[in-house]
Amino acid sequence: MCYMLHENMLNKKFFTGLKKDYDRHEAERRQIISLANQILHDSKRVIFSLHREDRKKAGESLKEIEEKLVYLDKKFSYARLYEEGSFKAAMEEYVEAKMYFKLLSGEKIDKIPRLKIGIESYIGGICDLTGELTRLAINKAAAGNSDEAERIKSIIGGIMAELVEFDMTGYLRTKYDQAKTNLRKIEQIAYEIKIRRN
Repeated sequence: MCYMLHENMLNKKFFTGLKKDYDRHEAERRQIISLANQILHDSKRVIFSLHREDRKKAGESLKEIEEKLVYLDKKFSYARLYEEGSFKAAMEEYVEAKMYFKLLSGEKIDKIPRLKIGIESYIGGICDLTGELTRLAINKAAAGNSDEAERIKSIIGGIMAELVEFDMTGYLRTKYDQAKTNLRKIEQIAYEIKIRRN
């Protein structure tokens, strides 16, 4: 087999186009990471506000986050956004904050309307929610409100009863195991409260 190699075997236009696409992708990436970091930080602030029982401020912050998410979807599309790990992390934190807000507002853990949220973001956020609920239950028990702590334990138990049906692997399995640890913590607290009452 005979073939000839020569220096003109590179399509310069192909490489120029490739470089242009790469630069555009990197510029998008930087913008997405910057906004995702804001969303992550703002979601943490929502949780902090809720622990301080400032639901009004938490609700306002959630609206601002949701406006940013709608803007990001219009600008990049969720398919593009979910290519970035920083965006996935931000969405998980947002789901945790939103579900915590819903529960404290007397609403159900349910699908969040208007936004396209990935399955992993939902599951990861709900697993992390058990940690915030455990912290809330501990605070309620410490303040002498053992009935409220018991109600929170039931909610965590309900979440875990649903999640046990998922055959989770990898990253989500770690999240699930952390949620199981939270359930054990709250069960231990409930047991200690019961012992003290007797």
